Amino acid sequence: MNLRRTTTTRRALAAVALTTGLALGTLGCGGGDDDKPNAEKPAASAPKSTQGGDSAQSPSATPDKVLAESKDGDITVTVNAAKRDGGGYVTVSGTVRNDGANAWLGENWRSDEQELRKNGGSLAGASLVDEAGKKKYLILRDTQGRCLCTKFNGQIRSGESASWYAQFPAPPEGTNSVTFQVGAMPPAAIEISEGE
Repeated sequence: MNLRRTTTTRRALAAVALTTGLALGTLGCGGGDDDKPNAEKPAASAPKSTQGGDSAQSPSATPDKVLAESKDGDITVTVNAAKRDGGGYVTVSGTVRNDGANAWLGENWRSDEQELRKNGGSLAGASLVDEAGKKKYLILRDTQGRCLCTKFNGQIRSGESASWYAQFPAPPEGTNSVTFQVGAMPPAAIEISEGE
């Protein structure tokens, strides 16, 4: 009976210590500069993927600027931005439009790599090609094998479009002309700009 009380007491003390530590840690990270806007704070570098085939804009897509456009049948891919970030990667973003009579799922854009197959309809099969340097850059992925790209969780209906993004390892400094390729779409020549 004495052993049971000791174990219960230890668990309770551990829970209190953990809760106190988390509360103090949260208070310590407060910053306190809430009333001073700071224009120098960098924005998050990795855009979130769009959930479903809706027409929500990706944070890095700028629809008024078109770097390249590629068309395969009723599907049109527009590349609006290709930015080199300080972390050693390139974020490419744009829109995909379905002008066909049927819904489009994006399943032929997924990767053939074993690790990326479970991404389903996504840009997991996208790549950047540096023809001058004779290198192909495949999509980045997280530790669980998910691509750092948009995953189309739903279909894109006829006449609709959806925003997308994809992240790749950055080519060497000075290499700015690359080709973007995804699925059966014709390759699209794009220029990489420097991130902010």
